[in-house]
Amino acid sequence: LRSLVGSEMCIRDRGAANAEATAKQAANSAKGVIDDATITAQVSAGLAKDPDLSAVKINVDTVNGKVTLNGPAPSTVARDRAETIAKGVSGVTSVNNQLVVTAG
Repeated sequence: LRSLVGSEMCIRDRGAANAEATAKQAANSAKGVIDDATITAQVSAGLAKDPDLSAVKINVDTVNGKVTLNGPAPSTVARDRAETIAKGVSGVTSVNNQLVVTAG
């Protein structure tokens, strides 16, 4: 009987450890989402401060620190500057610049 009770306690301890590991993983995952949202906000704010880029609608998406820029750019210089602004934000690991230069 004693070994049966001991086994049951081990199973409970492992269950608690698994639950704790799952909770930590969920917290880290949620932290990643918050970080991506913060990165998106900071990139968007940086673009809004630029006189050439603030007038155009640039879509900023961030997944796991990878930023994608979509939308129009008034010139090649402005397109490249948008990428530089995004790369300058803390937490950005890469930038996929899909901005299209439009004559305007």
